[in-house]
Amino acid sequence: MTWRWLLRAAMWVRRPPSPQRIKMFVGLVVICIVIGLIEYFGYWPEWATLDRPPRVPRF
Repeated sequence: MTWRWLLRAAMWVRRPPSPQRIKMFVGLVVICIVIGLIEYFGYWPEWATLDRPPRVPRF
């Protein structure tokens, strides 16, 4: 663990995020998990799936 992360953790202890921000973060995580489970179990619509992954540009 670097000093930067320790300083960041100290700032979180001194000024924790608001309950509204925590609820928003938890809601986003839940939405991502639900979408992942829907796709994993095969209920994701075919029209929302890419035919092939996009090509990575070469430099």
